[in-house]
Amino acid sequence: MPLKLGPLTLPFGKSDSDPYWERFLKHAPNDQRNAITEMLRNQPEGVVAPTREQLHSPEITSTHIKDLTLYLGSDLTGITRLEDDSDGHEFAVVCVVKTEHDPSKAPGIGGQVPVMNGQFSTFVLASYIRELGFRATTTGGENLNRVQLAAAAGLGRLDANGRLVTREFGDKVHVAEIVRTDLPLAPDGEANQSPLPLERLG
Repeated sequence: MPLKLGPLTLPFGKSDSDPYWERFLKHAPNDQRNAITEMLRNQPEGVVAPTREQLHSPEITSTHIKDLTLYLGSDLTGITRLEDDSDGHEFAVVCVVKTEHDPSKAPGIGGQVPVMNGQFSTFVLASYIRELGFRATTTGGENLNRVQLAAAAGLGRLDANGRLVTREFGDKVHVAEIVRTDLPLAPDGEANQSPLPLERLG
């Protein structure tokens, strides 16, 4: 039975007619410091460990990376190779989070939950890779087309509107910040793809 607190019912009814649910989803915070997305976005990245850890093969390392992102909250993860990256990163790790509401149309704290989950996954992943002694960052790739990278990493296809459509969740997905890294990895479907020049991803 829902708990009634004056006009507020917990849990939320998830109804578009519920003003509290509507505000939770669609009203951007009055102060961005109340949003975890801004906290993670502005958090400085740490340094790379001075000594590189010994790794398994790129294939096994890629499996470990995907298992880690699943544990952290990513629903789908793929890897593709970058070409001509200005910082010399060879690979892009792409994390996808399923959504109930399109975050681009739901700027409220609730509507941004998939963005928060994606940011958390990629922030911790990049931090872990740096602790292994390899470069990894979620910054500096703002001009990358995340959706195209997700398709290149085998996570889905692009529809006529340029949206990512996955087999598992359809188009109800959010593509998180791209993790660019020089960690030796095995790109998904590399036998059927060529490296993607960055100018094609803008």
